[in-house]
Amino acid sequence: MIIGAQLYTVRNLCKTDSELKQTLKAISDIGYRIVQLPGMPDVNIDRYKYNCDEFGLKTVITHFPTSRLIEDLDKVIKEHNFLGCDYIGLGGMDQKYRSSIEDYKAFVSDYLPVIKKIADSGKKFMYHNHAFEWEKVGGKRIIDRLIDDFSPDELGFTLDTYWVQYAGADPADHIQKLSGRIDCIHYKDMKVKGQTQFMCPVLEGNLNWARIFEASQNAGVKYAIVEQDDCYDESPLDCLKLSYDNLMATNLFERI
Repeated sequence: MIIGAQLYTVRNLCKTDSELKQTLKAISDIGYRIVQLPGMPDVNIDRYKYNCDEFGLKTVITHFPTSRLIEDLDKVIKEHNFLGCDYIGLGGMDQKYRSSIEDYKAFVSDYLPVIKKIADSGKKFMYHNHAFEWEKVGGKRIIDRLIDDFSPDELGFTLDTYWVQYAGADPADHIQKLSGRIDCIHYKDMKVKGQTQFMCPVLEGNLNWARIFEASQNAGVKYAIVEQDDCYDESPLDCLKLSYDNLMATNLFERI
């Protein structure tokens, strides 16, 4: 597996072209060579690609909002071709698709043409979970509906370890369940203070990482993407560095 950095972690350090360039350099200096591009609307793709090339970074997966995936898909695919990026991701199901079985069926109807066009382009569509996918609609969990209603060729999963745990489920079990359709994963750890759960750098919290690593290897994970939505009073770059150093110290990940 190769470790990557989800740029959503450093989104507040990328508000200008200059900041984005400095942040990409800092991520490269940590040792990352793989990144994920979230749906940051003001990013100039040409300049972003130039900066990534300058600092030896490759974008392997993205997150784009529903509006762009449904209304602007041809341009999205063109941008991915330009980036050399094979995985087109959705960061999560919009609220309008979650409240009832009818709403969920609208998601399937809206996304089947999107997924087919992505597949025809030679790319793969990846769905990123939060915790709400473990809610039930029509008597069945949303996550199970997604697994059953789309084939492995149609839908991959960027499983987020923190949100699976937050939902009361077992990240390692779900990694095993999604074997073969989980090329990219989000590694995110959880710690507690009193009764409150917090995100923290990988291997600094309480997730069962030994089982998660084993399951990831067995499931064919290619890219382990570090993400920390909230770093609280810590620097996001410091959090990314600690996660990278902790992961590389396990000797389970490829150094490139």
